[in-house]
Amino acid sequence: MRKLLPLAGSIAVIGANSLALSPIAGTVARSFVGVDAPGVMNAAILYGLATAASALALAPAIDRIGHRTALIHSLVALTAALTLSAFAPNLLVFCLAQALAGLAAGCALPAIYALSALVAEKGRESETLGWVLTGWTVSLVLGVSLSAIVADFAHWRFVFAGLALAAGWLAAKVGRGPDLAFPAPSPVALAGTNSPLTALRVRGVAPALLVVATYMTAFYGLYAYLGLHLTGVLHLSTAAAGLAPAAYGIGFGVAAFADRLLDRYGPNIAAPVAFVGLGLVYCALAAASDHAAVLIFLCLAWGVANHIGLNLIVGRLTALDAGRRGAILGLYSAVTYLAVSAGAFFYRPWFEQFGFAGCALASACCIAPALALSLHGRQKSPSLTRRNGG
Repeated sequence: MRKLLPLAGSIAVIGANSLALSPIAGTVARSFVGVDAPGVMNAAILYGLATAASALALAPAIDRIGHRTALIHSLVALTAALTLSAFAPNLLVFCLAQALAGLAAGCALPAIYALSALVAEKGRESETLGWVLTGWTVSLVLGVSLSAIVADFAHWRFVFAGLALAAGWLAAKVGRGPDLAFPAPSPVALAGTNSPLTALRVRGVAPALLVVATYMTAFYGLYAYLGLHLTGVLHLSTAAAGLAPAAYGIGFGVAAFADRLLDRYGPNIAAPVAFVGLGLVYCALAAASDHAAVLIFLCLAWGVANHIGLNLIVGRLTALDAGRRGAILGLYSAVTYLAVSAGAFFYRPWFEQFGFAGCALASACCIAPALALSLHGRQKSPSLTRRNGG
């Protein structure tokens, strides 16, 4: 557990930075001359593009220099980027700072997921990954929601200053003491390829990345405009709008207790159920778009369904090829954060034309490839073997 906590904490800081901007965009905009909330969201687009570029260019090096070393360097760079964000004098500097944060995140996330696979006990891979993924819960419940409160009652700059302090502390924590001596990369991993695109030749990677692209676009596209919908259309305060990501985060965290069932029954049984459930949640969000209380409550179910789906997707990718795990997870991060930018960009005209309900229905449609692949995998493996040998 001493090894898992700093991994989950690193995800929490990265997640808080990437998700906090939506509910506080209006507050940030008021600090810069001639800038509106959608303009501030350009920083999120740049963050996503930088993360994707970093994951493609730097993640394969994780297999050579070691996952722990890569994570430490990434956290140091993230500390510098968040400090610059806190003191940015204008929107341009703020966007550049978030781009630097994206470069750090693009290397850090594959390292974190690879480390979680290395430290997991056999037969408990999904459970271990699930506990690491609870870092997203911390980022939402404490990070994003607290950020909304701090921005509302103090100043948004304190949000990024606090995240910078947390990132610096985690960099020191990961690099200190024998308790965090993660397993070294295998000789096969150390001989990893220089090009992340060679990982596309690994069987199963290409269709899995298609699922990642649509799955993440569904989430980030809808999430990007959740705060604007709650504050602009339903007229909630910034602090009240922070209850939605808090509810999502609680659901995301509670779902960790169900991860051992994924190890017990395997993805061929769990995946179709999980993706159908997530599609239904998106439809319910569309139906409840005019009712703030119901919408916030449904965010709880959204978190549960998304946690299980994300665990299944990342678990599948980490199991494809141990020797190219860093490169494969780099591709995962690249596609994920291209989806962050694509979601914010393509959902904007959809949001302006059809509102939050239209965006939620679009997200429901985006789950179709994940469901199709899960059903295809089940047909190919009619005889299911549980991962724990049960």
